[in-house]
Amino acid sequence: MRVAVLGAGSWGTTFAAVLADAGNDVVLWGRDPDVIAQILAERTSPHIAELTVPDAVDATTDREAAVRGAELVAVAVPAQSAREILAPFAPLLGPDVVVLSLMKGIELATGLRMSEVLTEVLGVPPERVAILSGPNLAREIAQHQPTATVIAAADEDLAQRLTAVCATPWFRPYTNTDVIGVELCGAVKNVVAIGIGVAQGRGYGDNTTATLITRGLAEITRLGLAMGADRETFAGLAGMGDLFATCDSPLSRNHQLGRRIGEGMELEAALAATPGTAEGVKTASSVVALARRIGVDMPISSAVAAVLHEGQSVDLMGELLLARPHKADGV
Repeated sequence: MRVAVLGAGSWGTTFAAVLADAGNDVVLWGRDPDVIAQILAERTSPHIAELTVPDAVDATTDREAAVRGAELVAVAVPAQSAREILAPFAPLLGPDVVVLSLMKGIELATGLRMSEVLTEVLGVPPERVAILSGPNLAREIAQHQPTATVIAAADEDLAQRLTAVCATPWFRPYTNTDVIGVELCGAVKNVVAIGIGVAQGRGYGDNTTATLITRGLAEITRLGLAMGADRETFAGLAGMGDLFATCDSPLSRNHQLGRRIGEGMELEAALAATPGTAEGVKTASSVVALARRIGVDMPISSAVAAVLHEGQSVDLMGELLLARPHKADGV
């Protein structure tokens, strides 16, 4: 298949390599001409040192050249910039193109999930938009470490077709038709990961981490069920799997950023010190707004948003979470 990957950051470049290793004709598009020049000349990327970019991956800054003839367009741009970045591509896409979102977030201005943003901006109907999500730390995939992921699409046949497009001996896709649940897991786990990073940066140990992971999963599940998602999704790769990988890995940008804040850094300094985009920073606000709008209690996400954007102290965050009314375990 001819595939265009939009976004030449660490994840976009790594996924372009996966697609090439799976036998596809791949063009990687990026905005930075220096990054693209390095990929073409040296087959390396400044964003991910572990990766050797296969020769089968072409790279360009030319939008039209990137998507010309593409049957599949995979999108790996920052979630909060997606609308602006992608709008110029809309008139360039073929009439039957399929779009695969690699993004994890909820748009701050609208509260839309990324699949909904893609449908609006690119003019592609929802039945031709799919989601890839799961425990997909780019540096490990770049080293060909065994990894599984989830491809979600409303059409099971489409999800199945896309698994064949990106399957390799070390990268195994599973299918799911619960687009809402998979997207919410991918977005909200970044917020929980910041909270766990904050706690660890403050010196708290495994009990606290385990508590935040499990209670974080409970509130992600509550939100998902209220929006029509399937409960089973949250116990799978896109739910618990991705939550675990993101929340307790030093490779996770959201975890890194949270840890720096827990150690005493101000948000702007932590952002500057964290490579790439920590999507959970802005997603925290959009998740809290979404939860309030539909009446779902999300205490961990709310606490993270308060620390990041409302000046609440880290110590008060912990006190308020522990002082909540007692309740039964579970969702």
